[in-house]
Amino acid sequence: MTDLIVKPDAPAWADLPAHRLWLLRQADALFDLFAGAVDPAGGFHDLDTDGSPMPAGANPARQLHATTRMVHCFAIGHLMGRPGCDAIVDHGMAFLWNGHRDAARGGYLWGVGPQGPTDDSKQAYGHAFVLLAASSAKVAGHPDADRLLADVTETLLTRFWEERHGAVAEEFARDWTPLGDYRGQNSNMHLTEALMAAFEATGDGQYLRMAERIADLIVNRHARALGWRLAEHFDAEWALDRDYSGSPMFRPYGVTPGHWLEWARLLVQLWELGGRRVDWLPGAARGLFLQAVQDGWDRDKGGFYYTLEWSGAPRIRDRYWWPCCEGIGAAHVLRATTGEAVFEEWYRRIWNFSAARFIDAKHGGWVPQLDDALRPNSDPFFGKPDIYHALQACLIPLLPATGSITRGLVTRGVSIES
Repeated sequence: MTDLIVKPDAPAWADLPAHRLWLLRQADALFDLFAGAVDPAGGFHDLDTDGSPMPAGANPARQLHATTRMVHCFAIGHLMGRPGCDAIVDHGMAFLWNGHRDAARGGYLWGVGPQGPTDDSKQAYGHAFVLLAASSAKVAGHPDADRLLADVTETLLTRFWEERHGAVAEEFARDWTPLGDYRGQNSNMHLTEALMAAFEATGDGQYLRMAERIADLIVNRHARALGWRLAEHFDAEWALDRDYSGSPMFRPYGVTPGHWLEWARLLVQLWELGGRRVDWLPGAARGLFLQAVQDGWDRDKGGFYYTLEWSGAPRIRDRYWWPCCEGIGAAHVLRATTGEAVFEEWYRRIWNFSAARFIDAKHGGWVPQLDDALRPNSDPFFGKPDIYHALQACLIPLLPATGSITRGLVTRGVSIES
């Protein structure tokens, strides 16, 4: 895959009105596609490859992260002045409270179908996205956001948060019996994102302090010790478990360079929100990004391998859309904060690959998965599974690198002028 040379005096793409207009059009197309996911019976349909709701029975469960991401993204759409998004936010908020919430025992159920729970476990990963959805809904002005925010915050503090570690436990049964000793960085990473959003929405410094403690444990201690190769799986005492292999979607064996990119962006945001007082954050963000592109990017064909062996060799060679989305966001904020040309080069390189291989010009949305020959593939991802990663890739470059998308929309708004 050949890249065009970026001249030293060339403006950043994110500063060009034409590129900014292209990003907005891509975001609009995603909103148009996923607006069709609303299920009148409650929650949201999964979308097939052509963007239509999947047939009844194909995947009847409404997983918590999918419901919450729709609320978060359409709250963003409402803040952008996009008509109709308020109704979708309201629909999702109602399903979170009346469908996913366990009114008797507290917390939120991972899977809910037409006849009730399909997976009644209580996952830290899902609760992180409940906090994100509640925070975004609050910024958008939804009347039920405060009760959702208070409820999930209490649950996180009383059930999941482990003060002595500065991170959350992973999962519980419906009655709050722990489901094993596993601890994972993925759920804590997304909780860091949500805690920052909650801090922005409320001004409560407790959220920010919790985010900083998680980042210190997972990145400053563990990833730094591994040369900025981020580990995924740990035991109850947060000792690294190199042999762990779980869900191929959420907990695959080895290391996942897409998460290094995601953390790189989040660390810049955390640094900015904390008034730039935590001095290790920008260097860690830079280290994670550069290690991810060195180890994870296929230099011949492009795209990020999904997982790597501990040796650094590719393990799952399929390319998923979301690491490219996270690479785009991280490259933008690092270019904006450091001014280094290498991050502009990667911003362009990842967008060029994504536009050519992932964006589905015929049906809308993004193809989620490619095989090693860059042909559309499936398992574990099917159809058009998600708006969240792609939408954020389109909008992060349009807003200041000093906070979240919702904060940027409220404080500045988005336009085609940089």
